[in-house]
Amino acid sequence: MPLGGARRTGTALSERQKIAWLRLIRSDNVGPATFRDLISHFGNAEAALEALPELSRRGGADRSFRIATVDEAERELEAAHRFGAVFVGIGEPDYPDALRQIDGAPPLLATKGNLNATARPSLGIVGSRNASVSGAKFAAMIARDAGAAGYVITSGLARGIDTAAHRASLRTGTIAVLAGGLDRPYPPENLGLLQEIVSGEGLAVSEMPFGWEPRARDFPRRNRLVAGISLGVAIVEAANRSGSLITARYAADFGRLVFAVPGSPLDPRCHGTNDLLKQGATVTTSSADVIEALAPLSRDDLFSRLEANEPSAEEPRPMPMPPDDTDRSRVVEPLGPTPVAIDDLIRYTGLAAPQIHMVLVELDLAGQLCRHGGNLVSLATAE
Repeated sequence: MPLGGARRTGTALSERQKIAWLRLIRSDNVGPATFRDLISHFGNAEAALEALPELSRRGGADRSFRIATVDEAERELEAAHRFGAVFVGIGEPDYPDALRQIDGAPPLLATKGNLNATARPSLGIVGSRNASVSGAKFAAMIARDAGAAGYVITSGLARGIDTAAHRASLRTGTIAVLAGGLDRPYPPENLGLLQEIVSGEGLAVSEMPFGWEPRARDFPRRNRLVAGISLGVAIVEAANRSGSLITARYAADFGRLVFAVPGSPLDPRCHGTNDLLKQGATVTTSSADVIEALAPLSRDDLFSRLEANEPSAEEPRPMPMPPDDTDRSRVVEPLGPTPVAIDDLIRYTGLAAPQIHMVLVELDLAGQLCRHGGNLVSLATAE
């Protein structure tokens, strides 16, 4: 294969740290962005866990705050072990480099299979679940040719185009991103395919807990990971308002390449891809269109290594003073239901970025904040 694996760097989490990280990300209202801010502020997950009740109270929570217990985290680690899976933290060597760069990257990924799949650059291929024969054949061709050129193929294990892309790249490497827990794959008819993936050159990944049954709102999160792992995403047959267009939108937001295969204007399965072409997606009529466009992005040093590890115990971190009521009011008052950029909020209030982020963490933990793509936030509205 022309492309070599990236140089693996990073620091492995200890068992104690993984338990603390699992507890933190599984606690109420702690999403990836809040997790990152908590680690940045407190230095480690154990200190952040101790602070959660007070932070949620300061944010205006009107009920007790649920913190995942040590027993719950240990049970999930044991479930992963029995399933043959491992958790990979965002600062560890086996975490996908491209995914690490996006806002709100999952701090922990449950993985099963060949972790070497995360060392090579990835191409995402997604499309219609009720794919045409020609669409599935074209997706398989791209997957085979890109796999032969050294790319891992990432997709969502769905019917149709996803299935064709995974099957065509079983020998060269493929990553299946699941919407539910690793032990709750969907759809059921792809259980055999998933087993082929994880027992060969491929990998299954999920940010969801073990035992989590996928719901409708979990599939856009899965699509976000497909786009985040990949240098570019090829869309083969996508109807208007389809999940594949969500993947394309995320890819564009992350600065990744978007490829679209043109189709007949009379085929509803092609309306979305044809619209992507009007919006500037790369016209894709051959595998070469994809491989040549990705080549300049496939250097080992394309993504700088982000520091996402906890400091060692020998490096104590001074604890910043929490924001006072005046500072908190200066952050909350300009917020409303309309999303605003955090950078704009910093400029508007004149407060230091750490103070702003801590107030947002308080609001988030109390269920008073909505986080949107592009580092945008708004106050939560009553449903």
